Amino acid sequence: MTKTAAENNQAIASQLSNNLPRLLRELSCDFDRRICEGLAARGHIGIRTSHSTVLGNLGMGDVRVTELARHSQMTQQAMGKILRDLERLDYVKRSIDGSDKRAKEIQLTARGRVLAQDSLEVVDQTCDHYASKVGAQQLEDLKHNLRSAVQQLHLHNLPASWTDP
Repeated sequence: MTKTAAENNQAIASQLSNNLPRLLRELSCDFDRRICEGLAARGHIGIRTSHSTVLGNLGMGDVRVTELARHSQMTQQAMGKILRDLERLDYVKRSIDGSDKRAKEIQLTARGRVLAQDSLEVVDQTCDHYASKVGAQQLEDLKHNLRSAVQQLHLHNLPASWTDP
Protein backbone atom coordinates (compact mmCIF):
# COMPACT_ATOMS: atom_id res chain seq x y z
CA MET A 1 0.00 0.00 0.00
CA THR A 2 1.44 3.38 -1.01
CA LYS A 3 1.38 6.23 1.47
CA THR A 4 0.06 9.63 0.53
CA ALA A 5 2.21 12.73 0.85
CA ALA A 6 0.23 13.74 3.94
CA GLU A 7 0.85 10.33 5.53
CA ASN A 8 4.57 10.58 4.74
CA ASN A 9 4.69 14.07 6.21
CA GLN A 10 2.89 12.87 9.33
CA ALA A 11 5.34 9.96 9.72
CA ILE A 12 8.33 12.30 9.35
CA ALA A 13 6.88 14.78 11.85
CA SER A 14 6.26 11.97 14.31
CA GLN A 15 9.85 10.72 14.01
CA LEU A 16 11.24 14.24 14.43
CA SER A 17 9.23 14.92 17.57
CA ASN A 18 9.58 11.50 19.21
CA ASN A 19 13.28 10.74 18.84
CA LEU A 20 15.67 10.15 21.73
CA PRO A 21 17.32 13.62 21.74
CA ARG A 22 13.93 15.34 21.77
CA LEU A 23 12.61 13.13 24.55
CA LEU A 24 15.74 13.68 26.65
CA ARG A 25 15.48 17.46 26.11
CA GLU A 26 11.80 17.47 27.12
CA LEU A 27 12.56 15.65 30.35
CA SER A 28 15.63 17.77 31.01
CA CYS A 29 13.77 21.05 30.45
CA ASP A 30 10.93 20.00 32.72
CA PHE A 31 13.38 18.85 35.39
CA ASP A 32 15.36 22.12 35.19
CA ARG A 33 12.16 24.18 35.40
CA ARG A 34 10.99 22.29 38.48
CA ILE A 35 14.39 22.68 40.16
CA CYS A 36 14.51 26.44 39.51
CA GLU A 37 10.94 26.87 40.76
CA GLY A 38 11.66 24.80 43.86
CA LEU A 39 14.81 26.76 44.63
CA ALA A 40 13.01 30.07 44.10
CA ALA A 41 10.37 28.92 46.59
CA ARG A 42 13.22 28.40 49.09
CA GLY A 43 14.53 31.91 48.57
CA HIS A 44 17.11 31.31 45.83
CA ILE A 45 15.49 33.82 43.50
CA GLY A 46 18.43 34.47 41.16
CA ILE A 47 19.26 30.85 40.32
CA ARG A 48 18.87 29.98 36.65
CA THR A 49 19.30 26.77 34.69
CA SER A 50 22.67 27.97 33.36
CA HIS A 51 23.99 28.01 36.94
CA SER A 52 23.62 24.23 37.12
CA THR A 53 26.65 23.87 34.86
CA VAL A 54 28.77 25.24 37.69
CA LEU A 55 26.89 23.87 40.67
CA GLY A 56 26.71 20.38 39.19
CA ASN A 57 30.46 20.27 38.67
CA LEU A 58 31.72 22.19 41.69
CA GLY A 59 31.20 19.78 44.55
CA MET A 60 32.08 20.85 48.07
CA GLY A 61 35.81 21.48 47.65
CA ASP A 62 38.01 23.91 45.74
CA VAL A 63 37.94 23.54 41.95
CA ARG A 64 39.88 25.46 39.33
CA VAL A 65 38.01 27.44 36.70
CA THR A 66 39.72 25.43 33.93
CA GLU A 67 38.48 22.17 35.46
CA LEU A 68 34.93 23.51 35.80
CA ALA A 69 34.95 24.65 32.18
CA ARG A 70 36.28 21.29 30.96
CA HIS A 71 33.71 19.23 32.90
CA SER A 72 30.95 21.57 31.76
CA GLN A 73 32.13 21.41 28.14
CA MET A 74 32.28 25.18 27.78
CA THR A 75 34.91 27.83 27.28
CA GLN A 76 36.67 29.42 30.23
CA GLN A 77 35.16 32.76 29.16
CA ALA A 78 31.61 31.38 29.29
CA MET A 79 32.36 29.73 32.62
CA GLY A 80 33.77 33.03 33.92
CA LYS A 81 30.52 34.81 33.07
CA ILE A 82 28.44 32.28 35.02
CA LEU A 83 30.89 32.41 37.94
CA ARG A 84 30.68 36.22 38.08
CA ASP A 85 26.91 35.92 38.27
CA LEU A 86 27.10 33.34 41.08
CA GLU A 87 29.66 35.50 42.90
CA ARG A 88 27.32 38.49 42.65
CA LEU A 89 24.60 36.33 44.22
CA ASP A 90 27.07 35.23 46.95
CA TYR A 91 26.94 31.50 46.13
CA VAL A 92 30.60 31.07 45.18
CA LYS A 93 33.89 32.84 45.80
CA ARG A 94 37.15 32.83 43.89
CA SER A 95 40.55 32.66 45.48
CA ILE A 96 44.13 32.33 44.29
CA ASP A 97 45.30 28.72 43.98
CA GLY A 98 47.97 28.11 46.61
CA SER A 99 50.04 25.93 44.27
CA ASP A 100 49.73 28.13 41.15
CA LYS A 101 49.29 31.87 41.69
CA ARG A 102 47.99 32.29 38.11
CA ALA A 103 45.05 29.95 38.68
CA LYS A 104 41.77 30.73 40.43
CA GLU A 105 39.99 28.26 42.66
CA ILE A 106 36.24 28.33 43.10
CA GLN A 107 34.45 27.27 46.25
CA LEU A 108 30.98 27.51 47.67
CA THR A 109 30.23 30.23 50.19
CA ALA A 110 28.07 29.55 53.26
CA ARG A 111 25.07 30.61 51.17
CA GLY A 112 26.26 28.29 48.39
CA ARG A 113 26.36 25.35 50.80
CA VAL A 114 22.75 26.10 51.76
CA LEU A 115 21.90 26.17 48.06
CA ALA A 116 23.61 22.79 47.58
CA GLN A 117 21.55 21.25 50.38
CA ASP A 118 18.35 22.87 49.14
CA SER A 119 19.13 21.61 45.62
CA LEU A 120 19.41 18.03 46.83
CA GLU A 121 16.06 18.32 48.58
CA VAL A 122 14.37 19.87 45.54
CA VAL A 123 15.84 17.15 43.30
CA ASP A 124 14.40 14.53 45.65
CA GLN A 125 11.01 16.25 45.55
CA THR A 126 11.12 16.37 41.76
CA CYS A 127 12.04 12.69 41.57
CA ASP A 128 9.19 11.90 43.97
CA HIS A 129 6.83 13.80 41.67
CA TYR A 130 8.05 11.87 38.63
CA ALA A 131 7.79 8.57 40.52
CA SER A 132 4.19 9.39 41.41
CA LYS A 133 3.43 9.90 37.72
CA VAL A 134 5.40 7.08 36.05
CA GLY A 135 6.06 4.72 38.93
CA ALA A 136 9.10 4.42 41.18
CA GLN A 137 10.42 1.33 39.40
CA GLN A 138 10.15 2.90 35.96
CA LEU A 139 12.00 5.99 37.16
CA GLU A 140 14.70 3.85 38.81
CA ASP A 141 15.02 1.81 35.60
CA LEU A 142 15.41 5.01 33.59
CA LYS A 143 18.21 6.24 35.88
CA HIS A 144 19.91 2.85 35.78
CA ASN A 145 19.69 2.64 31.98
CA LEU A 146 21.00 6.17 31.48
CA ARG A 147 23.88 5.56 33.90
CA SER A 148 24.71 2.33 32.07
CA ALA A 149 24.62 4.09 28.69
CA VAL A 150 26.94 6.84 29.98
CA GLN A 151 29.43 4.19 31.13
CA GLN A 152 29.23 2.13 27.95
CA LEU A 153 29.57 5.20 25.74
CA HIS A 154 32.71 6.25 27.66
CA LEU A 155 31.55 9.82 28.14
CA HIS A 156 34.87 10.97 29.57
CA ASN A 157 33.78 14.52 30.39
CA LEU A 158 31.84 13.21 33.39
CA PRO A 159 33.59 12.80 36.72
CA ALA A 160 33.81 9.13 37.72
CA SER A 161 31.49 9.72 40.69
CA TRP A 162 28.65 10.63 38.30
CA THR A 163 28.60 7.20 36.75
CA ASP A 164 28.89 5.21 39.98
CA PRO A 165 25.69 3.37 40.87
